[in-house]
This record gives sequence, structure tokens and C-alpha cells, in this order.
Amino acid sequence: MRSVYTWARMEIADVRKRVTASIERAKRRAAERHARANEASAAYARFLNDVAVPVFRQVENVLRVESYPFKLFTPGGGVRLESERAADNYVELVYDGAADPPAVVGRTRYSRGRRTDERETIVGEPGTLTEEDVLTFLLEQLEPLVER
Repeated sequence: MRSVYTWARMEIADVRKRVTASIERAKRRAAERHARANEASAAYARFLNDVAVPVFRQVENVLRVESYPFKLFTPGGGVRLESERAADNYVELVYDGAADPPAVVGRTRYSRGRRTDERETIVGEPGTLTEEDVLTFLLEQLEPLVER
């Protein structure tokens, strides 16, 4: 029985040149991604200290005045506003360095009876987010948590 496939023969030198070029492109992209991740990580630390935590703290204070007991936490590289009445109800910002480009991710979780709703949203890149961006995100996510 004869094979229906015909194999083209390529010069090994051409194959090797293309493989090594592909390897070099992959290494270059990895180095660039690593540099972007380092830069974004530093930008996230500044964003967290200078923007996110102060905005979350201001919102926490307003919620307390309005008789909504929330507590601010800053767990390992993030910021979380958690209900004191139900610890499962919270809004938080965390850093996702594995994303390309690295991003600030917002997570919200709230429970009503047996139903639990969890959301995860990419808020933006760490170096580009403003106080207004954080406040807008936080207010949108807080609505189901302050319903009575």
C-alpha cells in the first residue's frame, strides 16, 4: 500500500534558522513582559498607597456616619472594604501581575440568604487609575452591599 502523503524535504539549515529566530523572539517577548510586570508592580504599590487606600478609607468613614458598619483591611498587596455585619460581603482591589498587561482587579462578594454573588472586574492598569476611577468602581460595587 502506498502512502497518500508526500513529504517535502526542507534544508536543515533553513529549519534551524527559523527555529532559532522563533526562540529569540520568544525570549525577547518574555524579557519585555517581565520588564512591564516589574514596572506595573511598582506603579501598583504607588497606586495602592496614594490612591486606592485613601479613597477606600474616605468611603469607609462616610459609610460609618450613615450607619453602615464597614471595616477597611489592607491584606497583602490589596485593599478591602468589608461589612462588619457579614464578613462575606466585601469589595476589594488586588493586583494581577499574571495578566498581560498587568492589571488592577476589583472583586465583590455579597450574600443574600443562600444566594452568593461574586464578581471580578478588571479596573485598569495600575499607572493609569485615578481617584475618580476608584471611587466610581467602589460606588458601583457597593450598591448591593448597602441595600436594606
